[in-house]
Amino acid sequence: MPEEAETMPKPHIYVERTLAVIKPDAVHHADEIEDIITQNGFSVLQKRKVQLTPEQASELYSEHFGKMFFPSLITYMSSGPIVALVIAKDKAISSWRELIGPTNALIAKQSHPDSLRAKYGTDDQQNALHGSDSFTSAEKEIRFFFPDSIVEPISIGDSAKSYLARHVNPTVLKGLTELCKKKPNDPIVWLSNWLLENNPNKPKVGGNYSVEEPQA
Repeated sequence: MPEEAETMPKPHIYVERTLAVIKPDAVHHADEIEDIITQNGFSVLQKRKVQLTPEQASELYSEHFGKMFFPSLITYMSSGPIVALVIAKDKAISSWRELIGPTNALIAKQSHPDSLRAKYGTDDQQNALHGSDSFTSAEKEIRFFFPDSIVEPISIGDSAKSYLARHVNPTVLKGLTELCKKKPNDPIVWLSNWLLENNPNKPKVGGNYSVEEPQA
């Protein structure tokens, strides 16, 4: 690589993330719901199936402490397994909340019949799904379920376009130039392989690493 590439600033592309929770009353539809999530352009970054204790549920919903519905909410959220997912896309927080619909599933069935809560929820409490309501909440809730997560800030301005222009386009242009010179029989496969071999951002994995599967 050219020497000047070493002094280039690190890329800063941030994709907004949010927490999605499939609640006890809908957990048997988890695979179906996850398919809908990906079909709507979200990427599932992390997934974990757990059963909360009442104490853990109280911590998760601490902002509702003292409200009339708090005891029943805690009982409900600790009544069976749930699936927590970190999902990402542009404007993930608002997009996910729009997809799941109003908090009250009865209202959702009337006003947003195509929403996930309308389809899978029962009432104002057993509403099948949870979605973070702000970036601050998403950060807190993701760390609750995935303590080792690093929640990146939301992208600002034209950072993605700047990164593409500086780090991606030159590599692609070089690859296309080589493609024209080589004139392979299968240009798509050739270019794919060339990009794999010449990716300047190819990650390097050290000798000691482990892969953790979602825990039941």
